[in-house]
Amino acid sequence: DLHSFPTRRSSDLRTSILGLTRGTTRAHIVRAALESLAYQVYDLVEAMQADAGMPLSVLNVDGGASANDFLMQFQSDVLRTPLRRPGNIETTALGAAYLAGLTTGFWDSTDALLGLRAGDAVYTPDMEDERHAALLDGWRRAVARTFSTL
Repeated sequence: DLHSFPTRRSSDLRTSILGLTRGTTRAHIVRAALESLAYQVYDLVEAMQADAGMPLSVLNVDGGASANDFLMQFQSDVLRTPLRRPGNIETTALGAAYLAGLTTGFWDSTDALLGLRAGDAVYTPDMEDERHAALLDGWRRAVARTFSTL
C-alpha cells in the first residue's frame, strides 16, 4: 500500500532483489518476479478502490501473464478478490476482430457477441489471514527498502 509510504517520486525507487542466498535458484527468482507483479497490481487496486470509494468485486484479466495459473491464484489470494480469465487471453486482438465484424455487418449487434465468450477460468482467494498479512508486510518492507537514500 503505497499510501502508507511518505510521498515519493518514481525516480526515488530502485530495483532490488532481496533475500538472496547461495541456495537461491532460477526458480526462486522467477517466482519472486511473478509475486512482484501481483503485489504491484495489489497496490494499484488499493489506490483505485480508495479513489473510487468502493471495493473491487472481481478482476478480469487477460494478456500473456494471465496464462500463468500460479500468478492468477496468487493474485486472487493477495487481492482477496476473485479473478476471471477468459478462454482467449488475447482479448485486445479479439476486441479488434469483434469491432471489425460489427463494422462490416458480420454481426448485427453487440448482443450477438455475448454468446461468443466461453471458457472463463475463475480463481478465488484461498489464503489464510495470517499468511496474507505476513506477505503484505514483507512486500511493504521490501518496497520501503528500495527508496533511494541519496
